[in-house]
Amino acid sequence: MKQQSGLLRFLSVWHLLVLLVALVVLFTVIKPDTFPTAFTFKSMASSRSINAMMALAVMIPLACNQFDLSAASIVGIGQVLANGLQTQQGLSWPAACAIVLAIGALVGLVNGLLVTRARINSFIATLGTGTLLLGVNQWYTGGRQVVGPLPDGFTGLAAVVPGMAVPLPLIYALAIAFLLWIVFDHRPLGRFLYVIGDNPRAAVLSGIPADRYVVLAFVASGVIAAIAGIVLQAQLRVGQSTVGQELLLPAFTGALLGATAIRPGRPNPWGTILAVAVLAVAVAGLSQLGAPFYVEPIFNGAMLILAVGLAAWMTRRREQRLATAEAERRRATGPPPEAGEAGRA
Repeated sequence: MKQQSGLLRFLSVWHLLVLLVALVVLFTVIKPDTFPTAFTFKSMASSRSINAMMALAVMIPLACNQFDLSAASIVGIGQVLANGLQTQQGLSWPAACAIVLAIGALVGLVNGLLVTRARINSFIATLGTGTLLLGVNQWYTGGRQVVGPLPDGFTGLAAVVPGMAVPLPLIYALAIAFLLWIVFDHRPLGRFLYVIGDNPRAAVLSGIPADRYVVLAFVASGVIAAIAGIVLQAQLRVGQSTVGQELLLPAFTGALLGATAIRPGRPNPWGTILAVAVLAVAVAGLSQLGAPFYVEPIFNGAMLILAVGLAAWMTRRREQRLATAEAERRRATGPPPEAGEAGRA
């Protein structure tokens, strides 16, 4: 019985890792000549690293029970401006990247203030700012591609690590995940965000400045989305106003599915990375098996529904465990002195 309980606990934490290994083995057996190759790995790592950064961006507000739907638009306008500020306005690539990062932080700040000061629901607020950014993006590009010669220093941001088959975008995604792991697991800020997400009123009564940390969460989300936009443009080398929106669904799928692993019931960086890896391997394997182009959105939509259901179920389980533990503690310690004295009276 103990072994079975231990296995269930292991699977509840590491089921995404088990699924990832199983998928890799399955597609390796089915497609031994094409799937387990360096080309497949580099292709997945380069393209899905943007998804990973996007998922990590939306994961941060999710930790405090907020949604950031503007992240896709930040990526979209970020990748256009990263090109246009260099090729059209003549700025150096470090200056262009700095401006894009500042815009991401500013949009995040506006989102945070709309949610905390204006008390607008985060879903509505970020949908509005995202749509506004999409309009600005289309105005800047005029609906056309933004093209021009880009310096090697900029395009090198998406290159492969010399002597290795590891694309730099994967390194960026893992570095961001590591930084977020430090914050969420080893710093008070991460614990505060989780408390705000679990019970905002309890957070305020505990002296946590909830509004300030929610604003910080949105700012961090905006900055990471801007980084994803810069790296995406280093890959594409052409600014397109239509790029970015297609990343929103996979991002939330990764973040919500990741909340079912590592720290079940709570959004977390390593669970998010595992979820994105599972989605990347599954889509790549299905593509090599000849699946039509529309399979990917169908698969991502189904996984999103599954992720939301699993995350809600695990959150309820965690709340039930906490309630049970609290009830057992009260039975063990007995009623408080005031209650006992009132009973004797």
